[in-house]
Amino acid sequence: MDTKVLTRQPSKKQLNTPVKVAVAQGDGIGPEIMKATLRILEAAGANIEPEFIELGEKVYLSGNTSGIDANAWDAIRNNKIIFKAPITTPQGKGYKSLNVTLRKSLGLFANVRPVTALHPFVPTHFPNMDVVIIRENEEDLYAGIEHRQTQDVYQCLKLITRPGCERIVRYAFEYAKAFGRKKVTCMVKDNIMKITDGLFHTVFDEIAKEYPEIENDVQIIDIGSARLAAKPEQYDVIVTANLYGDIISDIAAEIGGSVGMCGSANIGKNVAMFEAIHGSAPDISGQGIANPSGLINAAVAMLAHIGQSEIGDKVKNAWLTTLEEGYHTADIYQEGISLKKVGAQEFANQVISNLGQTPSELAKSVLAHGKGAVQIPDYVRKTEHKELVGVDVFLDWQGNDPNELGDALSELDIYRLKLKMITNRGVKVYPKGLKETYCTDHWRCRFVGDDAKINTKEPTYASIDFERVVALLSKLGNLGYDVIKTENLYEFDGKRGFSLGQGE
Repeated sequence: MDTKVLTRQPSKKQLNTPVKVAVAQGDGIGPEIMKATLRILEAAGANIEPEFIELGEKVYLSGNTSGIDANAWDAIRNNKIIFKAPITTPQGKGYKSLNVTLRKSLGLFANVRPVTALHPFVPTHFPNMDVVIIRENEEDLYAGIEHRQTQDVYQCLKLITRPGCERIVRYAFEYAKAFGRKKVTCMVKDNIMKITDGLFHTVFDEIAKEYPEIENDVQIIDIGSARLAAKPEQYDVIVTANLYGDIISDIAAEIGGSVGMCGSANIGKNVAMFEAIHGSAPDISGQGIANPSGLINAAVAMLAHIGQSEIGDKVKNAWLTTLEEGYHTADIYQEGISLKKVGAQEFANQVISNLGQTPSELAKSVLAHGKGAVQIPDYVRKTEHKELVGVDVFLDWQGNDPNELGDALSELDIYRLKLKMITNRGVKVYPKGLKETYCTDHWRCRFVGDDAKINTKEPTYASIDFERVVALLSKLGNLGYDVIKTENLYEFDGKRGFSLGQGE
């Protein structure tokens, strides 16, 4: 069956059975834009059966710190589809983001945000913009693993995995293939983070070879973001890591016309969630002036995902026609272009009246012309030989002179380990550091086997046993050094699995 879907393709039997959807009406403007959107879906003939669930602010304030109760989790797991309006996370009480909880708990690894210019009906400087941001949704700094390590230094761990990279990169190419896209651009910062972002780049190059019909390129995220903001029409599909994707998807939405117009899909192997990308806007809640467009576009993506692409096209084309006619909510209303300023329900009424119509100026939706489902194979871990070759010991040390610390550690009688270097905030300060380097109270002290060759252009390391590390830590503790963390240094198949210090 030629249906453009995101991860699954229903059978004929499934098409005749209503798809149960867990519907969260959200907070702030959420209930009013959800009401408008569900009315449109019903009028268009969407074959869905909503099951309403409670999550968000009310659940938080009831004492449930996760923002979601067991009944909602059960409905989500049973239905496999979530359609969610924006929610509010109460401020100032340490509540964790429910959106992040849902994405990570349910394995929603791909965040998909299409942005298409709606010129001249929605103001933009880039009338030909048509880009899709595909963002890895579970890893990176959003793992949320943070520690305060010293009086001066705070840490956030950036976690990038090979299976995470493989899934999101392959998803981007499969998406491009299914949707007739011509190019996939990878954005990373591997000139600095050579191991984590370097892995993302490596995986991208590996998988790109399997799709020779699709053009590919790699850009550094900073210049890539600048080019996206200046010339978005040069991009087609962009795939990137979690934090970068969060930032550039909002950049794309804003320069495309409005963050409030965009919907997003969060796709996993078993569950998918569809939502507007804007917030709950409590300042305009209850006034009836909210724009339901972001949630409407999320609904269109949902319909494509569950195999109802023709209904998705019907809704999207009616929405585009409504914009062309000039029925606009206050956030996009323009004197001289708009015909009438309308609220959420009146906007929905006009979309319903245009069902079956297609736009005359804007490009019509053709989801039903797609070619099959995105297929993501299970990850297969390759066996690599792993050797321990050293350890980074992080100290909370209140001194100011790295030479004092380095000389003291170099003179220690430690079981077959020697100090290779000390860094402060990643910069080598011992041996032969620069006196101009500013140092905090956080010192990374790298110890390697005493038979390692470290005074060469490319150091070579020797395998050590863990007892050496234990002996080192015991020695440092007995001497009164404050060890705040350690990171073992490994080689994998003879390749260094750790970064060099800046200036090392």
